Amino acid sequence: MLVLGIRPDVIRASLLIPRLKEALGNDLVFIWSGQHYSNNLKDIFFSQLSVPLPDIELHPDTRTETSLIGSLISDIGQLLTREQPSACCFLGDTNTVLGSIACASFNVPIIHIEGCMRSYDWRMPEEKFRTVIDHLSDVIYAYLPTYRDQGLAEGLDARQIVVTGNPIVDVLEYYFLSGKLRLSADMQRSLLQSLSIPDGERPFVLMTCHRRENVEDPASLRRIMKLVEACDYTVVFPASYRTQRSLAEFSIAFPSNLVLTDPIGYVEFLELLDGCTYALTDSGTVVEEAAVLGVPSVQMRLSTERPEVYEWGASIKFNPTVDYSLSELHRVHEEAEALVSQQWTHQFGDGKASQRIANDILQRLKNPSTLRGHKPEGSTKPFSRNWQ
Repeated sequence: MLVLGIRPDVIRASLLIPRLKEALGNDLVFIWSGQHYSNNLKDIFFSQLSVPLPDIELHPDTRTETSLIGSLISDIGQLLTREQPSACCFLGDTNTVLGSIACASFNVPIIHIEGCMRSYDWRMPEEKFRTVIDHLSDVIYAYLPTYRDQGLAEGLDARQIVVTGNPIVDVLEYYFLSGKLRLSADMQRSLLQSLSIPDGERPFVLMTCHRRENVEDPASLRRIMKLVEACDYTVVFPASYRTQRSLAEFSIAFPSNLVLTDPIGYVEFLELLDGCTYALTDSGTVVEEAAVLGVPSVQMRLSTERPEVYEWGASIKFNPTVDYSLSELHRVHEEAEALVSQQWTHQFGDGKASQRIANDILQRLKNPSTLRGHKPEGSTKPFSRNWQ
């Protein structure tokens, strides 16, 4: 079973899923958790990336965070009883990965893609979620050696962790940099015009903002809007629906240079990212995509699980928990624009991460004992599967 739940999951797994489907056929059961459920947060990404549709879509109780998590654990538990999978694979650090608690309860081997990333900021629910699943997992795919080292420092077994590189490199090279998934020049102009950016007007800045510690804290959200206001350029902001609700709920006025729109498709987003001067974002995926495409970014976060982009000179930091003076806000933009002329080499991988992950999973399925990362002390046998 492969369990995904948000649009970045679809992006990262877009080359992995077809490989697994080709090899396993109906023995791959693809589950959509239902954490993202609207068309422009889900369906359009499957369509644009030609990803096989989920075999099963869950409809969890999304009224509260706890009801979402509780219903996911319950629903996945029922599926485990019915499907009796050899293993269950999760990706990332969102609510969806807490479905792994059901797998732990049923003693089903757990595979975690995107393991051992740490921000060391315990305010973040994602930090708790990824720590939980890493310590439950039998097999962990870590993107970088530094991530593996973080897992080892927490006591994880080195034999459980496989360093693969970051699948986002594969995706960008295969779809975007190859030209396979690009808008024509006319469509690019139409996209800019639809966002109230006159034909040919560049530069502009692209923004994303969705993290709970930002959008559910009115003080942080206002500071982010002040950062936007201090920008000399038009700032294009495809905003999540939760962010839009928070802006309305907190009565936060939009700066005159902000163009706010509903979420957009992946092709359109990549065209904007590739064409902008720099990006303002609190998204880990966007920071990676920007670094690969050679676009500077400003991480609007107190802490990040991707500090390497600072070391490479691909990104700078804006801390939304701090009140910046107007001159300091201008300096943030000046420093971001200064990165445009800089060149860096990202070290996220060689574009073969999806292949490595797929091959390793398939090999382990042929030898089920290798799916068991947690074995009883002194035992030479894998756990029994008589859990049902």
